[in-house]
Amino acid sequence: MTRRIAHLDMDAFYASVELLRRPDLAGQPVAIGGRGDPTRRGVVTTATYAARAYGIHSGMALKIAVQLCPHCVFLPVDFDEYRKYSRLFKAAIAGVAPVIEDRGIDEVYIDLTDAIEDSISIAQAIKASVVEATGLTCSIAVAPNKLLAKIGSELDKPDGLTILEMADLDSRIWPLPAKRINGVGPKASEKLARLNIHTIGDMARETPAFLVKHFGKTYGTWLHECAYGRDERPVVTHQEPKSRSRETTFQDDTRDWNKIAGVLVQLCKQVAEDLQRREYRGRTIGVKLRYNSFQIVTRDRTLDAATSDELVIRKAAFDALGRVAPNRLLERPIRLIGVRVGSLVREGPEKLPGFDAARGTSLPLF
Repeated sequence: MTRRIAHLDMDAFYASVELLRRPDLAGQPVAIGGRGDPTRRGVVTTATYAARAYGIHSGMALKIAVQLCPHCVFLPVDFDEYRKYSRLFKAAIAGVAPVIEDRGIDEVYIDLTDAIEDSISIAQAIKASVVEATGLTCSIAVAPNKLLAKIGSELDKPDGLTILEMADLDSRIWPLPAKRINGVGPKASEKLARLNIHTIGDMARETPAFLVKHFGKTYGTWLHECAYGRDERPVVTHQEPKSRSRETTFQDDTRDWNKIAGVLVQLCKQVAEDLQRREYRGRTIGVKLRYNSFQIVTRDRTLDAATSDELVIRKAAFDALGRVAPNRLLERPIRLIGVRVGSLVREGPEKLPGFDAARGTSLPLF
């Protein structure tokens, strides 16, 4: 049986959620990012299609975005609201096609292989259910595999419905830039361009041996398979998370230890609450620093047993931070700090040093 795999991607998700609250902004250039103040540091998280017409895109500094479009409306991010709508649209999809792989807050893969309806009919039903549940539009592509479905969902945005078959490679996939393949990043794109490979079709015209020679056996073979639209990955309906993290970009680069330590304490509290809410614990506690030079330094500490306790996470995070050489830690202003808890498991309370079984919490350790 030929597989039918759909990729559904919400259209300008954060911005679209904001427009539900601000319908007066419909059709106007709107960018979501930071605190919604383009005079302060921050980056664009997403933008409406009207804003994108001015060249504004995700990851762009807010100050550059306002230069491109002075009349653009900037709004702060509201992740609680976005998570609420994420739950709504995924529940709506599950009511129509329950074999779903969650790929983040605004996209999913759906296995439609066993669906009775034809691809267009079921894709239309899914799109209608999302609109009914959320008032938001999405773009969906149905293809023989995840690779083509992911590419296809971008072809007819916004509010797109795309059906791809292997016979469409020549006309719809090969003319696309090689970077449209999920997994071909900036460095690989640059190297491909130096080899005069600009499109997916260019890649398909090269031999496997040529790609392996320049990219190594694993990646080179994978590139050749992608060029011909081959992908056997299944839709995975459940995946245990590997880590939880929180990070903050300082409004102004800082060497103020009290300020840095205070933010790290708050991040540890937030990530502990995330873990407890989801009933996970982790053993590897890590911190990340990004300096004003954009150099990133990370340090980890692995515990004897998993935890979700804020105080234990905090102590481990400061221990990890202490592994950065003292003369290096504050040698330059710090732009960003983050904390990560990895090696997650679902377990009962852990017997960590300082754990009080009677109270069910860990005692202060510092």
